[in-house]
Amino acid sequence: MKLVLASKNQKKLVEMNDILSHLGIEVCSEADAGVDVEVEETGSTFEENSLLKARAVMEASGLPAIADDSGLCVDCLSGAPGVYSARYGGEGLSDEDRYKILLENMRGQLTRTAKFVSVITCCFPNGDVLSARGECPGTIAYAPMGDGGFGYDPVFFVPELKKTFSQLAPEEKNAVSHRGKALESFKEKLEEYLK
Repeated sequence: MKLVLASKNQKKLVEMNDILSHLGIEVCSEADAGVDVEVEETGSTFEENSLLKARAVMEASGLPAIADDSGLCVDCLSGAPGVYSARYGGEGLSDEDRYKILLENMRGQLTRTAKFVSVITCCFPNGDVLSARGECPGTIAYAPMGDGGFGYDPVFFVPELKKTFSQLAPEEKNAVSHRGKALESFKEKLEEYLK
């Protein structure tokens, strides 16, 4: 089965294929499916935005489409950046710019608990929808560490592993990450759906 990823993020594409490929599922890019969809993320929840993206790409491509909406929720910032994680601080900023703004906004904060949230949604041309949510608790480091991953990974610290997401090997990250958990849950639902 082929799913179209409703995202232009190549690292997300690799992560999804790593986790879903052993089900015989190939996740391809929008470009591979011959579509280029810009979806305005107007939802107020990860669930709403994930559904908006998956539905738009499914309708454009005619193929089942999978979307991930994820973000970082920081307790001392009342859950921010949340659904605005990719746009935190404004348009046109790099990942590094965004996590530097986050660290600046947390200056002096001793409570640094946070969680990454991921919601995976798959829309099928017959109208069926599968959805799964995953969360990974952690804390925000005082400075970036590591050079792997993307987004807020350099500042998201996992206490049990004593490392940031950026310091973890891909298989270590997939085992504990919000997206890894959401994809594992999604995989179980998809296996059931395909029976």
